[in-house]
Amino acid sequence: MESEDTKKTQEMKTDLNLLLECLKYQMDNAFSQKEALVTIHSICQQNSNASVYFREIGGLMFVKNLAKSSEHSMVKEAALYTLGAIAEKNVYCQQTLCTSELFEDLTWFLSNDSNVNLKRMSVYVILVLVSNNRTGQTLVRETGCITVLSRLFRTVISKHELDLSDKNVFQSYQLWSSVCSTLCVCVNNPQNDENQMFCCSLFPHANEWLKNCMTPEIIRPICSFIGLTLANNTYVQKYFVSVGGLDVLSQVLMQLESDSHETLSSAKLAVVVTKTVDACIADNPTFGIVLSKYHIVSKLLALLLHESLDSGEKFSIMLTLGHCTEDCEENQYDLFKNNGLPLMIQALTESQNEELNKAATFVLHNCKKITEKLSLSLGEYPFDENETQQLKDISVKENNLEEHWRKAKEILHRIEQLEREGNEEEIQRENYQDNISSMNISIQNTWKHLHADQIGRGSKAEDEDKSHSRQLQSYKSHGVMSKACTNDDQMKTPLKSANPVHACYRESEQNKTLYKAKSSCNQNLHEETTFEKNFVSQSSDHVFKHPVHIAKNIKQQLPVTDPFTLCSDIINKEVVSFLATPSCSKMLTYRCSGCIAVEKSLNSRNFSKLLHSCPYQCDRHKVIVEAEDRYKSELRKSLICNKKILLTPRRRQRLSNESTTPGGIKKRRIRKNFTEEEVNYLFNGVKKMGNHWNSILWSFPFQQGRKAVDLAHKYHKLTKHPTCAAS
Repeated sequence: MESEDTKKTQEMKTDLNLLLECLKYQMDNAFSQKEALVTIHSICQQNSNASVYFREIGGLMFVKNLAKSSEHSMVKEAALYTLGAIAEKNVYCQQTLCTSELFEDLTWFLSNDSNVNLKRMSVYVILVLVSNNRTGQTLVRETGCITVLSRLFRTVISKHELDLSDKNVFQSYQLWSSVCSTLCVCVNNPQNDENQMFCCSLFPHANEWLKNCMTPEIIRPICSFIGLTLANNTYVQKYFVSVGGLDVLSQVLMQLESDSHETLSSAKLAVVVTKTVDACIADNPTFGIVLSKYHIVSKLLALLLHESLDSGEKFSIMLTLGHCTEDCEENQYDLFKNNGLPLMIQALTESQNEELNKAATFVLHNCKKITEKLSLSLGEYPFDENETQQLKDISVKENNLEEHWRKAKEILHRIEQLEREGNEEEIQRENYQDNISSMNISIQNTWKHLHADQIGRGSKAEDEDKSHSRQLQSYKSHGVMSKACTNDDQMKTPLKSANPVHACYRESEQNKTLYKAKSSCNQNLHEETTFEKNFVSQSSDHVFKHPVHIAKNIKQQLPVTDPFTLCSDIINKEVVSFLATPSCSKMLTYRCSGCIAVEKSLNSRNFSKLLHSCPYQCDRHKVIVEAEDRYKSELRKSLICNKKILLTPRRRQRLSNESTTPGGIKKRRIRKNFTEEEVNYLFNGVKKMGNHWNSILWSFPFQQGRKAVDLAHKYHKLTKHPTCAAS
């Protein structure tokens, strides 16, 4: 397999070298150069290492110079296309080509009266160099390339009525679409505030296109450009609203929603516009007042009921509803009038998608205030004149308002229940801290009494420590319930989305928090019992130590110790008796010995014995024990079958064979004198390797039986008596 890969790599290198030579020696043949460039592009697309090798042999810079100097338009187009493909395939090639010189050349191609294909190839190279590259975003602005792109955005397509069946119009549209994509990567991914400020000057022209040409070919590129230019930039968002961009998007959304009942493509296109609206109002909820003039909330609710939309598209709509109703009471009234609250409740209870549930919770939380008002009568709630008039209009227009009130009361009751549970959690947390402080004070007061009477009144001290042990266990059991309650409240707390751009992705990240909260609620009991076990085991190393026996005739003052030291056996019995319940004792008593801390240090010998002696092994240590037993069993079988296999180390076995005779009598090794060649080997080895005798022994052909210690002794003698010869 390796030989085949090596052969293919070598063939690839040979082909690239030959193609590069063909480019150099066929300067007068434009067709041959074009074919060579197309072949180079094909090779680089098929092999990821081809781009790197082509850059190493200088082919990348040659193609770059060829695109600038060639007189043939077809060669320039092929060269630019090859450069873009190689830079898109390899990031090192992208960095090599990302220079101000190349951007200036590309700007020159776009500014002159070049054909449409050459401009398209130039825009493609700019797109590749700027994508995911902050250096490219800076160069495209400093070299004036973004100015030329903005001019192309305005002038490439002059008429609002597109006839894509016309070849020339279709080529111009392709160039315009490429310019839109390039402007998108100039302002975002990574976000570039300077480029966003520059591109916001194109908003009026984009608004004209949206009003005059409502086709997917125009709406999709423009909405992508607007959404990425608005992202996380409040100044640009305010400017977009000031030039009427949000009004235009609202009008387009209304038209597409009305058309969605007839065509599926209109519904899909309406979701694209919805995401752009959400990007505009997410960081500025006050802009929702603009949407209330067009009753966008009702349009979004109608769009949400479209059966052809998937869960991701519905999530985008519900997230936009949440941002619309976040700080705009008019939109909240509109949501209530159009039966939006029952729809949110239905999505919250029936949907299995957690992202949709979070978005529905977000909307319900925003409408808490309006549900409070509508759940009360007009006379009982102190409204001002405007609110009263609005409620009267609602009651006249809607005949089934009583049903809405009932549902609003249910929602209000659920929200108040969540708040009460949150308050109970705070109270339990305060009691938790009070129990700790009171227990510590009680222990300190009892310690003095126990220390004074620890010899004469031992039984009395034991009774007092029993009571303190019961207090400790009651405090821990209270902590278990408090923690379980806390996690349950956290699971029910509504979450709010932060940023609308790429909302599906960011909401899915926040979704992990809700999932973790649910899973942690099921593990509370196990965590608390583990805490109690660790508390007992760790305390046993420090405070639960049995007191040393004291001689009667020795008049020495006892050392100051913890009160638990005097009665550790009684406290241990109390802890075990309290935790001997069906819910706690199993996890605490039946614990794997390999998982808990022990007093003595562990090694490979006593750890194996500890695991074998434990009757309650966890799954991980059970697998270790079974694997060890299986290995020992196979080793015993092989020992029975082959007597030569021993459990002693090989080195010890070799030494015993060499140093003893069959009769058991030790014998010395046969003496072998060092020859002159060996002495030379020894000095050369020390000169090259220093006093690394084992390395010297293996690097030179010494006599059989030589050892590293022999070399060391011999070198020591030679250096001590330099005049002696090899003996």
